[in-house]
Amino acid sequence: MSEPQPIDITESAAARVAAIAARQGKPAILRLAVEGGGCSGFQYRFGLAETIDADDVSVTRDGVQLVVDPISLDLVRGAAVDFVESLGGSAFKVENPNAASGCGCGSSFSI
Repeated sequence: MSEPQPIDITESAAARVAAIAARQGKPAILRLAVEGGGCSGFQYRFGLAETIDADDVSVTRDGVQLVVDPISLDLVRGAAVDFVESLGGSAFKVENPNAASGCGCGSSFSI
């Protein structure tokens, strides 16, 4: 039995990253980082990356790479990055099994 991926990206999120990267002429690499702050103690930060660092953890879906640095990975291990569209707008969302609580905006969490 293979070990589960440390983090995942959904088809919806991969498609959105590919579209954004193509529009901006950048590689289809989404970096997820966790920073201190936000209304619950930690917040997610997303951005297109030009490169992948040697110690980054990376997973690929449909030609799109999701990369996470080792420190952030400790806080998001087992999580999935999704892209959701609703009446309230559209956004990347992290389904994080490590988060004890979150906030209404969905971009902040606590452990």
